[in-house]
Amino acid sequence: MLERLSWKRLVFELILCCIPALILGLIFGWLPWFLLLTVTGLLAWHFWNLMRLSWWLWVDRSMTPPPGRGSWEPLLYGLHQMQMRNKKRRRELGGLIKRFRSGAESLPDAVVLTTGEGAIFWCNGLAQQLLSLRWPDDNGQNILNLLRYPELARYLSDRDFSKPLNLVLNSGRHLELRIMPYSKKQLLMVARDVTQMHQLEGARRNFFANVSHELRTPLTVLKGYLEMMPELENGAQDKALHTMREQTQRMEGLVNQLLTLSRIEAGAQSQLNEVIDVPMMLRVVEQEARALSHDRHRLQFEVAEGLRVRGSDEQLRSAISNLVYNAVNHTPDGTAIVVRWQQTPDGALFSVEDDGPGIAPEHIPRLTERFYRVDKARSRQTGGSGLGLAIVKHAVSHHESQLQIESTPGIRTCFRFVLPERLIVD
Repeated sequence: MLERLSWKRLVFELILCCIPALILGLIFGWLPWFLLLTVTGLLAWHFWNLMRLSWWLWVDRSMTPPPGRGSWEPLLYGLHQMQMRNKKRRRELGGLIKRFRSGAESLPDAVVLTTGEGAIFWCNGLAQQLLSLRWPDDNGQNILNLLRYPELARYLSDRDFSKPLNLVLNSGRHLELRIMPYSKKQLLMVARDVTQMHQLEGARRNFFANVSHELRTPLTVLKGYLEMMPELENGAQDKALHTMREQTQRMEGLVNQLLTLSRIEAGAQSQLNEVIDVPMMLRVVEQEARALSHDRHRLQFEVAEGLRVRGSDEQLRSAISNLVYNAVNHTPDGTAIVVRWQQTPDGALFSVEDDGPGIAPEHIPRLTERFYRVDKARSRQTGGSGLGLAIVKHAVSHHESQLQIESTPGIRTCFRFVLPERLIVD
C-alpha cells in the first residue's frame, strides 16, 4: 500500500512539474529547454532529500527521521514506523533475555551456554562459583580450556547426552553434569552439586555395614552355642546360657540405641516445652552410675538444686546418661569422675570430667560419628556400640547447644554442653 502511494506521488510530482513547462513552451516556443529545466530541478530536489536521508542513516542515527514532503513523506514515515517497531521488538527481546537470565540465576544449578564447539557465551552466577568461571572475562573461551577433565572431553566428543556425567572436581566436589542441545549448534550445560548426596550415600553404606558387623558377632556366638548345646554338660550349659544372655542384651542395647538415635534425629527442634527437673534426673543417674562402677571409680556429683530447664525429657536424659555411663565404662579403675550441673552467665552447664588416660587429638573430631570407637577391643568388652556420643550430639543440638570435647592425654578429659539461658526455668 505504501509502495503504491509513493509511486503515485512520484508520478503526480512529475506531471505537476511538467504542466508549467508545457504552458511556457507553448507561449515562448522553448518547450525542450523548459522540460529539461523542470526535470533537472526535480532531480536536484530528490537528490537533496536523498542526501538528508543518508545523513540521518549514517551520521545522525536518531530515532526520528527528517521531515519530508511529496513522495518522500510516505517513505520517511514508513522508515519512522519501522524504527518504532524495531525499538519495540528490541525492548521485548531485552525483556525476554532479562527474564531468561533472571530465571537462570534463580536456578539451584549452574547453567552454562556454549556453542557446538564448546565456546562459552553465557553462564549464571552459580556456574561462576561452582565451576570457577569468570563472566564476562571467559566469554568466547572453550569450556575444555577451563575445565580440564578427560571425562568431560570424552563426554563432549561422544555426543551421547542421554545419561548425565558424574564428575569429581579437583576441589573434591562431586558434580552431576547434563548437556542438552540448545537452539541451532548451541549447547546448554547444567551442573548440580551432589557432594552432600554422595556423602549421605557413603554414610548410608557405612551405617548398614557397621550395623551388620555389630550384629554379626553376637549372632555368631548365639548360633555356635545353640549348635553345641545338646553336647554340653550342665555346668557348660550354664556358662553358655550366661554368654548367650549377654550377647542378646548387647543386641537389644544396640537396637534400642539405634531407635533412640532415630527418634532424636526425627524430633522437631521447636518442641522444647517440657519442664525437666535435671537435679532429680541426676540423682537417678548417680545411683545407676555407682551400681555400674561397683566402687571402682571416685564419683562426685556437683548439682545446683532447683536448676530446671525446658526441653525434651527423653533427649536430655539420653544425652546426660550417655556421657556419665561412658565415663564409667571407658575409664580405668581408680579414675576420678566429676559430674557438674550449674548455672553460668551463658546458661545451664552440664559437664563430665575425669582424670583418666585422655583421648588423642586425632580422634576427637570423629568421636560423634556413628560406630566410631577409639579403642574397639575395650568398647566391645564393655558393651559399647559407638552410638552414645552420636545420640548426645543430636540431642544437645535440638536444645540449641553443641557438645564440646576437651582432652589432654594422660591428664584429663571433659565433655560439656551449655543450654541457652532462655531454656532455664525461673
